[in-house]
This record gives sequence, structure tokens and C-alpha cells, in this order.
Amino acid sequence: MILSPPSRYPTPRNFMFKSASFFRIASDFVLPPLEALEEALQASRFMPCGATQPESSGWVAPRGNKSSALVEAVGRQVIMQLCTERRPLPASAVKDAVDERIEKYKQETGRDRVGAKIKKEIKEEVILDLLPRAFTKRSSTTLWIDPVNKFLVVDTGSLTGADKVVSHLVDVLSEMPGAGPGISVKPVQTSLSAAVAMAHWLASREAPYRFTVDRDCELKMPDDQKSTVRYSRHTLEIDEVAEHIAAGKVPTQLAMTWNDRVSFVLTDSAQIRKIKLLDIVLDGVQENGKDDDGFDTDA
Repeated sequence: MILSPPSRYPTPRNFMFKSASFFRIASDFVLPPLEALEEALQASRFMPCGATQPESSGWVAPRGNKSSALVEAVGRQVIMQLCTERRPLPASAVKDAVDERIEKYKQETGRDRVGAKIKKEIKEEVILDLLPRAFTKRSSTTLWIDPVNKFLVVDTGSLTGADKVVSHLVDVLSEMPGAGPGISVKPVQTSLSAAVAMAHWLASREAPYRFTVDRDCELKMPDDQKSTVRYSRHTLEIDEVAEHIAAGKVPTQLAMTWNDRVSFVLTDSAQIRKIKLLDIVLDGVQENGKDDDGFDTDA
């Protein structure tokens, strides 16, 4: 399996993708007109959590506060960004408050035991009381839609996180007036699994064309014990690595570089993490004098 970055990668410089989860879009999907898509996203624009709201999600401008547009188009590609705000409550704080109220309830009612229904009601009351005092945390996830080649890329190394973003995208598209076939996506399937491909590259000491294997790797035994070997900042062109693979260990993470331009970590689920542009790319951007607010499509 070779995951070659496209020659024109539509990434805003001010929020370079750090991870990538890849999905294949069903062939019958047609991207709505950008004006209609913008209007639909505006209706689901991000709003901060209310005082007793544990979580809120909505669409924000990919360029940040310097732009009000929620849809950015680069050529025939589309960039969008979902923002999520949470009010996390420490489980220990909730438990302590619930225990305290249950004890108070026992004293006031003279009961020795409290039923499950009452405990549930007390816990709900505690959460409603604590939420307004909880600090909020925000995170944003960028997605890239390629309607021509039917690809969707989500800036996360977590399938759970990617599924959440995809769900919001499905919702907003399905609610558009006169919506055609809804967007249907599934994780990209390759003819050769990422784990098998990485094992071959390591054992043969030969990476695909324009790729190099770097100095970080994780090998794991696919059994109940899941014994693990990790190499960090260590050459992988040694017999020991091949011996681990021959013994049955499977590569689950492998650091690589594409074309001396982009470094990343490939996982056994075919996700890419820790994406980083190397100096040769950044120097070229500076020499071209590109504006920080612009989209760098040549990385």
C-alpha cells in the first residue's frame, strides 16, 4: 500500500493538517453549490456551550476570525472546520458531590438505603449544578472534501473523532433543501493492509518510491498479551527488527518521510499522524512570499 500525497495539497497554512483519516465517498454523491453549502453551514454555525450544556458543536471559518466564510474552496476542493466546546466534569468531583448528597438525603429521610432511581436523580442534579462552574475546552477539526476523486480527509488520528465530524457533515447535507443523494462514506480500503505493507518495508529495508523509513517504529504481537517493542530515534535497518517481524510482531506505527518534504507516522489502520512540513517546504513558502492568510496548495 502506497499513500502518496497529492501534488497539490489544499491546506491552509495557518492550520496545517496534523493528522489524516481517509474515507471514500460513494460515487453517487454530488457536492451542492458552494453558496447553498455555505448557507446550510451558517444555519449550524458554532455556538458556545450554554451554562448547563455539557457539549456544543458547530461549523467555524477555516481561516479563523479573519474570515466569515465557513466553506473554503481551493480549485475543485473544499475545506471546512467543525468546532466542539465541552464542559468536562472530573468524575471524582461528581462522585464526591453525589455521595455527599446521598448521605444528606439519608439523614433527612431516615433511610438506610437509597434506590437506583433516586441516585440517578441526585447525580443529574449534581451535574446540572456543577456544569456552570466548569471550565470549557475547545477543539477544532478540519475536513477536506475532494468531490472529484470522491475522497474525504479528516484532520484527526482517531476514528471516533473522525466519525463525529462525518456525522455532522451528513446531517448538514441531508437537511439542505432539495438535497440529492446523501453523502455516504466508509474508511478507505487498500489492496494491501498498512500493517503488511510496513512489515514488508522494514523486512526488505526498501521503502516505496520517494518515501524513506525514518527512526521511529512500534511493533506489537497480535495476541492477548500484546507484547510491544518500540524504537525511538533509532535506526531500523537492523536484523533485530526483521527478527521481530519474523517472530510474528506486527508494525502498528512507522515514521516515514515523503520526498524529503513531509514527515509523518503511518499506523496499522492506515491513518497518518504527526504530519510535519520539513524545512525545504517552509523555506520555499517564505521565498515565494505567500501571505499567512492564504492557502498553500503546493506543499
